[in-house]
Amino acid sequence: MSFFDKIELWDQKLLLLINGCNSEVLDVIMWIVTSKSFGIPVYVVFALVFYKIFGVKKALIFCALVIVAVSISDLTAKYCFKEVFERFRPTHHEILKGKLHIVNNYRGGKYGFISSHASNMFSFAVMVFLLIREKIRWLLLPLILWASLISYSRMYLGVHYPSDIIVGALVGSVIAGIVYYLAKQFNWIKC
Repeated sequence: MSFFDKIELWDQKLLLLINGCNSEVLDVIMWIVTSKSFGIPVYVVFALVFYKIFGVKKALIFCALVIVAVSISDLTAKYCFKEVFERFRPTHHEILKGKLHIVNNYRGGKYGFISSHASNMFSFAVMVFLLIREKIRWLLLPLILWASLISYSRMYLGVHYPSDIIVGALVGSVIAGIVYYLAKQFNWIKC
């Protein structure tokens, strides 16, 4: 068995374990957590925190940098991974789709490597932390837990393998780091 076959087997087993620990209450919670509107209050809070701590000009720049990082993460997940690797989501995998607990008949798009949710949320979390860390260092853990909860919901719903989530989180984090580094080089952060 090759290295990639072992990863595939591990991915399937772990996904079935996560997806198999379901309940009606968790179905509702994970459905809400995975929705696009779930993050809106968090985005608004951080925009207000940026404003309160740094003022209007810097808050606008910081919000723009977060949007740039998340947008690049989203486009990278789609065009550099999903459309290149064309790895079927578990819900579209011939063997797995009959074994998964499906919520609200949601199966996601055809391809799932990497998770856009994981990439985007970790990009958001890392970018916000990098921008605010000198003022509020303790925010790293809550930001990572928030991004992890959203990422976990994708496995719970059966639309992503653990490796989709792990690689997505890494890609999003790296993109946030690159955007932050470039912003520092161009002195956009010190305005």
